[in-house]
Amino acid sequence: MNLRLTIAFVALALFAACGGAENDKEMTPATADTAPPQAAPAAPDAASDDPAARLNRLAEAYFDEMLKLNPLFATFIGDDRYNDRIANSIGPQHRAAEKEMNTRYLDRLGEIDPEALDGQDRLTYLVFERDLRENIEGFRFPSHLIPVNQFRGMHNYFARLGSGASLHPFNTVKDYDDFLSRSDDFVVWMDQAIVNMKEGTTQGVVQPRILMERVIPQIEALLKDEPEETVFWKPVENMPETISGAERDRLTAAYREAIATKVMPAYRRLLAYIQDSYLASARETVGLNALPDGEAWYAFRVKSYTTTDLTADEIHEIGLAEVARIHEQMRGVIAEVGFEGTLEEFFAFLNDDPQFYFASEEELLTSYRSLMADLDVKALKLFDSLPRTGYEIRPVEAYRAKSSSAGSYVSPSPDGSRPGVFYVNTYDLSARPRWGMESLFLHEAVPGHHFQNALAIELTDLPRLRRFGSYTAYGEGWGLYAESLGKELGVYEDPYQYFGALAAELWRAIRLVVDTGLHHKGWSREQVLEFMYSNTAVKEARAVSEAERYIAIPGQALAYKIGQLQIRTLRDEAEAAWGDDFDVKAFHRQVLNDGELPLDVLAAKIRRWSEERGQ
Repeated sequence: MNLRLTIAFVALALFAACGGAENDKEMTPATADTAPPQAAPAAPDAASDDPAARLNRLAEAYFDEMLKLNPLFATFIGDDRYNDRIANSIGPQHRAAEKEMNTRYLDRLGEIDPEALDGQDRLTYLVFERDLRENIEGFRFPSHLIPVNQFRGMHNYFARLGSGASLHPFNTVKDYDDFLSRSDDFVVWMDQAIVNMKEGTTQGVVQPRILMERVIPQIEALLKDEPEETVFWKPVENMPETISGAERDRLTAAYREAIATKVMPAYRRLLAYIQDSYLASARETVGLNALPDGEAWYAFRVKSYTTTDLTADEIHEIGLAEVARIHEQMRGVIAEVGFEGTLEEFFAFLNDDPQFYFASEEELLTSYRSLMADLDVKALKLFDSLPRTGYEIRPVEAYRAKSSSAGSYVSPSPDGSRPGVFYVNTYDLSARPRWGMESLFLHEAVPGHHFQNALAIELTDLPRLRRFGSYTAYGEGWGLYAESLGKELGVYEDPYQYFGALAAELWRAIRLVVDTGLHHKGWSREQVLEFMYSNTAVKEARAVSEAERYIAIPGQALAYKIGQLQIRTLRDEAEAAWGDDFDVKAFHRQVLNDGELPLDVLAAKIRRWSEERGQ
């Protein structure tokens, strides 16, 4: 799987795995009936028309070919043509095919003169070229030899896929038959994972033991003696009444057999291999730099996730400076409210005092809905480009509430028939303090992910690789930047809410320090935990979950703060250049009106626009 898709599916893994990440954008596909597949474009020729037309045909041809190689991503965006497949993405043939495809399209792209392009076409060229080069470079590193940890791997993806609550639709007979076919591919992937992990042990490319110890209970929780007891039986239980009796009987029998003779045995084989063999070879180290070529591997992931040229050392120092700056702002809030005590004692006060907690789930939801009504109006202070598609607030479903984050966002369908959804976790009210509410809403809903995602989806004139492209640094950077707009928008008037926003930002700053510490500076898991305990008030369970997330997905946690800082820098530059003529609405429009972009491409675009405006 190419890196851009890997990044997209990491977000799914963060959502699906136990101990999901805080404030991660949830990505849920359009259903097949709301996003019909587009016909494959004609193959591009070399010189039949202008460069822009050739570029856009090439981009569409690439996207269609990529979807065929990555059927789960096709399902993800609502294209149901390949719903009967799961690519053996970690197998040698698939990896060779992807590398060949990316190389071939880079060669074709090189036949188009970028100087002959402008506007959106120039952006498409820059994004397309960047992604192709990055995808090709990524094949240097043997990620396929470590295909499973507690956050990523088909063992988790497939369970969510087959639960009836995620990507794969279960509405028609074909949908059910498609999943049966996907079950065959799942077995192939799981057995390939064992083959790859065995090869990894011979090359010294293995997962940390602590991560694989977390995988074992995940698989054990999925294993059941009877098909009816598994998560894969849920679609059978909820089979639509529109499916006839004969088909219902056939599908019920087929699912019972597939679960019992294919799916469960595949899980058991992987579990047995991990327990009996792999754990003995797993490493005690936790950093990516401990693996062969690990320093270069981490540097590549830093570049990929941040979409910048910042080094690990530079990011580490930025993180330390940001932690110190935010601590100072926190002390200002403590002085403002007249609290007599240390920063640590103030954290304890916020965590323990009953005044900061909701009395009921309904009170929590009512507070968020009141904030929704307020911010839908206040957003007009800073934005004049608003999505046509609305959004809703819903509680997280009971079946996933225990392991879900405090809040998450689901994008609307491409045709606008389904609104965006801001999911609020109402499970365990003792973990949902009032002071975290406003910053969470700004990040996930308005003006955060809802504005960012809905506006991008509505850009129907762009090639699909632009509409559905994913850059964590842009998306999560925008979400964190949106949190910083609270005072301008007329929220954070309560100093405790402002402190909550600072506490959320502090976590993102800490991530810069500990992620680079782990994978570049040789920090141990214990050093990471100690840094967390020393710089914020965090309970042990969350600290451990966060630390192990960073171990499992090197570089991903850097994207939030680096993205926010880049957007803030671009705004500061524009304000300095324009002086009294600065128009914040125009600035936000420029950041949002081209879909997700790599930060270096976004920076070049904004600076060029700012210069042109100032002339």
